[in-house]
Amino acid sequence: MDILRFITAGSVDDGKSTLIGRLLYDSKSILADHLEAIEKSTKNKENGEIDLALLTDGLRAEREQGITIDVAYRYFSTDKRKFIIADAPGHVQYTRNMITGASNVDLAIVLIDARHGVVEQTRRHSIISSLLGIPHVVVAINKIDLVNYSEDVYDNIVIEYSKLAKQLGIENVTYIPLSALNGDNIVDRSLKTPWYEGKALLEFLEGIEIKDAVNLTDTRFQVQYVIRPQTEALHDYRGYAGKITSGIYKKGDKVKVLPAGIETTIDKIEIAGVEVEEAFAPQSVTLLLIEDIDISRGDSIVKTTEDIAATNEADVLFCWMGDKPLQNGNKYLLQHNNRRVRAVIKNLEYKIDVNSLEHIEDVQQVKLNEIVKASIKTAAPIVFDPYKKNRSNGAAILIDETSNATVAAVLFQ
Repeated sequence: MDILRFITAGSVDDGKSTLIGRLLYDSKSILADHLEAIEKSTKNKENGEIDLALLTDGLRAEREQGITIDVAYRYFSTDKRKFIIADAPGHVQYTRNMITGASNVDLAIVLIDARHGVVEQTRRHSIISSLLGIPHVVVAINKIDLVNYSEDVYDNIVIEYSKLAKQLGIENVTYIPLSALNGDNIVDRSLKTPWYEGKALLEFLEGIEIKDAVNLTDTRFQVQYVIRPQTEALHDYRGYAGKITSGIYKKGDKVKVLPAGIETTIDKIEIAGVEVEEAFAPQSVTLLLIEDIDISRGDSIVKTTEDIAATNEADVLFCWMGDKPLQNGNKYLLQHNNRRVRAVIKNLEYKIDVNSLEHIEDVQQVKLNEIVKASIKTAAPIVFDPYKKNRSNGAAILIDETSNATVAAVLFQ
C-alpha cells in the first residue's frame, strides 16, 4: 500500500483544519479517547456539533484564536492507501510555515472560500506550489453550502483559477466543490451538487497515481560522515557514510569526488554493515573507494559520466522567511544537504508580484514572505542541480549566522 503525502493551503478561515478533521472523522481514523476529548473542548456546544478543526489545531494559541499557526501533520489510512497530511497556516505571516510543509509532498489542496474566490493568499500559495514543483494541485472550493450550492459560483472560480494556473505553468489541476463542515463531496458525492460530475475528495485522493518522485537517473551522494574505526581488525577501513539523494550506485562504478574532481572506483557498498552489490536513492549507505583520497563531510561522489561540476556562483530563487529584510551584500550560511558554506548575496534581480505575477525590478530589499530571483557567491564550491531537474539536490536554506535562524528557502536555477 503506497503513501500519498499532501498539504492543505489557502487563506485564513477557508476551512483547512476543518477539512482535515472531516477526512479523519468520516474515515474513522480518530481514536475514541481523542474524539471524546474534542467533544468536551469543542467550541460549538450550543448546536451540538463537533469542532473538527480542533483535531489539527493542537497549540493552545491556535485553540484560543481559532487559527492555525504551526504546520500540523496527521496520518490516516483507508483500505486503498495511506496518507500523510500537512495542514499549513493561512495567515500571511505564517506563509513560511507553508513552505516547510510543502517541501516534500506529492499533492497540494488549495482551499478557496466560495464566497470570496481567488484572493492574495491563494495566489501566494499557488506560486509556492509551482516553485516547489508539486506534481498535482486540487482546488477545493469550500463552503459551497454558504452560496446555496451555486454552480455559477463554482464555474466562475474555476475560470479565475485556471488563468492563474496557466500563468504559473501548473498543469495537473482538479476542481472539487465541497463543504468541509457538512461533509459534502468529502467522502461521498453530495446530492446537493448534482451538477458536479467528478469524484468526491477522498475517492480522488485514493485513486490518483503518483509517479515515483525519486530521481534514479542522476547519481548524487554527499558524504555525511567519514568512518575510520582504526581498530586492529579494521585498521585500513575508510568508509564514507551518507544518503544517496538520487541515482543508483554499483560496486565497480567509476566515480569522481567533487569539488576536488579526483576520479576513483567504488570498491564496496555497505548498508547497515552488510555488503551489497548496488544501492539506490533514498537509501543510506557507506561507500568504500579503491584509492585513499582526502574526502570530508559535504563532498559529493558522482559517476564520472555525470555532467556536473562544483562552482562558487549560482542563480537562485529565494522564498524569504526572515523577519529582517534581505539586501544586496548580506552574508549568510548556505546549508545544502550536508555541506555548509558562507555565502554573500551578489544581486537581487527581481521580485515576483503575488497579484499580477509580474517581475518587479530594481529591488532594494526583500521582506518576509516575498519571493525574489537573485545570485549568490559562496566561499567554497558547491555541487548542485537546477531544482526543476533534481529536487533532492536543487534546494538549500539560508541561515543567519548570529541567530542561527533559517531565513530563506533556496531553489537553484
